[in-house]
Amino acid sequence: MIRVGQVLLVLAAVGLWVASRMTWVQVTTFDGLTHPKTTPVDGVTWSTALVPLALLSLAAAVAALAVRGWALRLLALLVALAGAGMAYLGISLWVVPDVAVRAVHLVELSVIDLVDSQRLYGGAVVTVASAVGALVAAVLLMRAAAKPASGAAKYAAPAARRAAARRDSSDSAMSERTMWDALDEGRDPTDPDSMGR
Repeated sequence: MIRVGQVLLVLAAVGLWVASRMTWVQVTTFDGLTHPKTTPVDGVTWSTALVPLALLSLAAAVAALAVRGWALRLLALLVALAGAGMAYLGISLWVVPDVAVRAVHLVELSVIDLVDSQRLYGGAVVTVASAVGALVAAVLLMRAAAKPASGAAKYAAPAARRAAARRDSSDSAMSERTMWDALDEGRDPTDPDSMGR
């Protein structure tokens, strides 16, 4: 689950980087002296948080390798908050009633010369898709933090392994492992009175 979450975070970061390079708004201005001029507003100009959120997604993908338990839960919460921020940035292009004035200010043109503005939704769609990927990654990381690590038994003390083997083995059948553990402890594994099972 962690690996899938990491892949989703890397894909979200790549998606945010692509969205930051795409044109989000086009502004057409005319000053009365020359031909009308169309100026594109790219994603990094429209939403300056796209690249930092992409870097955060990459950092979270790398950090998921190193953390487990409560730290992984905290990382999943951070990824979920970042995913909500990504979704806000993408959805805001649809929700904002008039993007023309903001776009003109961002590209440092005069509002008086404004003729037309056009929204291009490709970057916003990629941003929302990246947000969905980040939110799914957060859920996967949270679920992975809830499960105990499968490789933890490999490093368990011999007494803990023997106790786990005793719990797992039934009374009627004796595994080879429990026989060797009983012999290591100096007990006869075939004698039921010596707790060899």
